[in-house]
Amino acid sequence: MNERQLEYFKQKLLMWKEDILRESRETLSHLQKETENHPDLADRASSETDRALELRTRDRQRKLISKIDEALRRIEDGSYGFCEETGEPIGVARLEARPIATLSLEAQERHERRERVHRDD
Repeated sequence: MNERQLEYFKQKLLMWKEDILRESRETLSHLQKETENHPDLADRASSETDRALELRTRDRQRKLISKIDEALRRIEDGSYGFCEETGEPIGVARLEARPIATLSLEAQERHERRERVHRDD
């Protein structure tokens, strides 16, 4: 992968991370504003369900941020764009679709097949 491509993916990852952080700040602000006590039990249950869903989403995004940070570290150390399992280059199309990918498409498919086989046991 050339320097221009690496810079492209670095910027893409940084923008993705900033978008997630902005959404997290918005969620935090929204949750702090929505501390109203609902007199109706159904309204309260609905509000709690919405809050739980938002928190689960933010938790997933928190984990995604750590994967983005790992990808940025790989860009810095020169290992970005190479499969962790085979050492082969990961296709640019795959990285475009999933910039945090650590496995080539073939290695990912093998991994998912093994996972499916062991899950069926």
